[in-house]
Amino acid sequence: MQFLTVLGFFLISLPIASQVPTGIELLDKAIAYHDPNSNWEKFDGTFTVTMESPKRATRTSKISLDLPQSFFKMTVLMDENQWSTTLNNEDCELQFNNSDVIPPEIKEKYRLNCDTARMYRNYYTYLYGLPMKLKDKGTLIDQTVTEKTIEKTTYWVLKVTYDPDVGSDTWYFYFDQNTFAMKRYQFFHDETKNDGEYIVLEDELELSGMRIPKNRSWYYNTDKTYLGTDILTN
Repeated sequence: MQFLTVLGFFLISLPIASQVPTGIELLDKAIAYHDPNSNWEKFDGTFTVTMESPKRATRTSKISLDLPQSFFKMTVLMDENQWSTTLNNEDCELQFNNSDVIPPEIKEKYRLNCDTARMYRNYYTYLYGLPMKLKDKGTLIDQTVTEKTIEKTTYWVLKVTYDPDVGSDTWYFYFDQNTFAMKRYQFFHDETKNDGEYIVLEDELELSGMRIPKNRSWYYNTDKTYLGTDILTN
């Protein structure tokens, strides 16, 4: 009788345990939700991101990306000024208020240089290409998926690290347990110090056949201080 009780408990528990996906399975389901037709790798389009922050002026950035041609252009409106950075492969062009002649103090104030242009290219390509970008070479997907409940909602959580030549941060991605939509993510430079930030995603926008999070609100991990919100339009 005791054996049958144990066997019954095992059989009841088995279907529940089998529902937990592996890391790769979770990522594949999330990509199938956000990019069902594999459009990201051939993306050629334009979108606008408005950055709102309690301590800074509103910044509006028009982003043009042609991934197959390795083209990136960002045109920024802020403080009644406009500047742009263009990367065609690694050829770099800078403009400020439609002029190629930029005074050194303006370059310093607005961080107008080619290194910053590359940083923004990587930033927008990575964040707005999630979760598809987690298939990139050098990305290490933890096969053990965990669950975490935040404000009464339970998520599948995917841990991601990187090869040393790619990156050193530790990332956690939170997905809806029914639709596999990406709902938030966070990163740590040093997880033992609880540094880094977490980002809450709200609403979605259809962009070239993809479901892309519309609003991204940023907070410090340490004390949950609100940093600002990026709002996507197309």
